[in-house]
Amino acid sequence: MGRKMPTESAPKVTTTDRRSDRELVFTRSFDAPARLIYKAWTTPDLLMRWWTPASFDITFISCELDVCPGGTYRFVFGHPSSDQPMAFVGRYLEVEPPHRLVWTNEEAEDGAISTLTLTEENGRTHLVLVDLYPSKEALDAAIASGSTAGFDEQFIQLDGLIPEFAALAG
Repeated sequence: MGRKMPTESAPKVTTTDRRSDRELVFTRSFDAPARLIYKAWTTPDLLMRWWTPASFDITFISCELDVCPGGTYRFVFGHPSSDQPMAFVGRYLEVEPPHRLVWTNEEAEDGAISTLTLTEENGRTHLVLVDLYPSKEALDAAIASGSTAGFDEQFIQLDGLIPEFAALAG
């Protein structure tokens, strides 16, 4: 595919790029096979360990995943500033283990469609996450709310858990 993968000594940096009025793209590389990164996105117990950025002071209360085309997900979070838990819901549109997931974000009318692509080369995985919003205004609002700001921290948390996840995967 012509994309040059970072070398093993390359720093692990999450990049965020606004590709268009409606698209926000996050990229990062991991020293792990794609199957392991995919498993971290599709196994409730694993996802709950890294998904919420620690600095956001959010508690991941529950995680339900039915990872198949047409299947649904439901994440429930708690935050000290709210009496009520917050639910995030959607459905999976495409599921191609261990390289691709596409899902909706249906907790609000203007939720994005997210596409996760994992490309493996020599035991390293390059992750690309594209959030496609229904309008420029929806993406602007998501950025202004801070909801798009946690991926670097989330991916650092995931990276720190990879050795443990690898041991669990056997």
